[in-house]
Amino acid sequence: MHRPPREAPSAGTPPTLWTAQAKTVARAEALRRRRARPPADLAAQSERTVAALLAWPPLLSAGTVAAYASLDDEPATEALRTALRARRCRVLLPCLDADDDLDWAPDTGAPLRRGLRGTDEPPPPRLGREAVSAADVVVVPAVAVARDGTRLGRGGGSYDRALQRVRPGTPVVALLFDGDLLEAMPRAAHDVPVTHAATPSGIVALGGGPSAVP
Repeated sequence: MHRPPREAPSAGTPPTLWTAQAKTVARAEALRRRRARPPADLAAQSERTVAALLAWPPLLSAGTVAAYASLDDEPATEALRTALRARRCRVLLPCLDADDDLDWAPDTGAPLRRGLRGTDEPPPPRLGREAVSAADVVVVPAVAVARDGTRLGRGGGSYDRALQRVRPGTPVVALLFDGDLLEAMPRAAHDVPVTHAATPSGIVALGGGPSAVP
């Protein structure tokens, strides 16, 4: 497991600024590790991560899943979304708004279109920002995740806003490559933790729960 730098802030540095700086360092290091790996290795890891998630009991019983269309340096989600639709599971995908918050639209299998900041999203109609509250499982992207559930994203805060609308008790799982699960990471006041991490080795419960679940 990798541990990001934990140096104390220098005298006069506001804690919020130090946390932002530490997260920037951790994000750059995590992305550097990903981009240094051979594409074939990342593809194989993606397949194992998705296979573990598809066999996870909360996902097997889910009627609605909020997922996302992956970027090139993230575990690929197309096979996950295709398998969920084949199970007649309703899949929701995020649509980035100009204020960096997330609206949602159904993933019907129709071609996605390019949205803001290079993300792919479904064509209209949109369902509204509160649509994520209908999800039985929420699958989120992450650059890295800590054992306490702290999630490191791309820095826009979109999912921290969206996850506040998730029903209490709903599993929120981040898709990771090997090495993306950290022992610790700085957490800002607005960061919303995730409950699980999906890795090539299986599903890991976070926040003090069991180290792994079937």
